[in-house]
Amino acid sequence: MEHIYFFHGDQKKISWIIENSQTRSEESRVHAEYFYDIVTPEQSKYIALHVGIFWGIGRFIIRNGDMVNVMLDQKSMFDRIAKNKLTGDIFIERRMKFIDQIIKQRDLDVRYQLVDPSKNKAKLLLS
Repeated sequence: MEHIYFFHGDQKKISWIIENSQTRSEESRVHAEYFYDIVTPEQSKYIALHVGIFWGIGRFIIRNGDMVNVMLDQKSMFDRIAKNKLTGDIFIERRMKFIDQIIKQRDLDVRYQLVDPSKNKAKLLLS
């Protein structure tokens, strides 16, 4: 199945939306105490990407071998994830290890698309 995955994060919350031809699932959460008001907005987005994909797998929305179209609304994230340019941020690089591990373990076909921030549906969940 093919999914469209939107996600967003700030220093206090994370959110994500997973859409496919049959369903639309959305979620928002307050950061765990360890991250609350400590992470940068960009680091928070990596947390949202990681947690949301993991959540989607756990809820049986995303299944082994599925295609996931990840909508990135930040050029630096697109460069890191789609073009594999390292950031120098240890926190982000650790998140990427976990994200890459999930993708590989579940044999996901992940495709990345850079979108205008105004098109990020998950951003509205944090308002």
